[in-house]
Amino acid sequence: MKPKSLFATLKSFVADLLLWSFFVAGMAASIGAGTVLDGTDKNVATIAGAAVSLLTGTRIAKKPRIKAFLSTRPVLWFLFLFNGVVAVASYFLIDGVKGMATAAAMGLVALGALGGLVTGRHRVRGEAARLVPDTRVTSR
Repeated sequence: MKPKSLFATLKSFVADLLLWSFFVAGMAASIGAGTVLDGTDKNVATIAGAAVSLLTGTRIAKKPRIKAFLSTRPVLWFLFLFNGVVAVASYFLIDGVKGMATAAAMGLVALGALGGLVTGRHRVRGEAARLVPDTRVTSR
């Protein structure tokens, strides 16, 4: 395999830096808009920040090292349990539409993690079955 050139390495570093910067800025805008802005401006900044962080977070999650980390069983168990507890708690503790929306979003993340756990279990069993030689005696 041919090593990457200096230009390609620098280009990749700058792209990753911009991607992470936009992600952090989007999260900061969606979380902190209420302390700085009022009314419609607050709502626009919150929604725009959430959209930017969602788009960049999706791109970040597709990177091989991040994807490998997120698909490990301990991380999937943490995501399932933590987001499930937060979904139930937010449904009961936050009033109105905000509580229901938070519960729905966190519940979707928990269900996604559960889906990863279930598909991982079948994949591991299938790989184990292929690795074990067939020892059945067959008559001819």
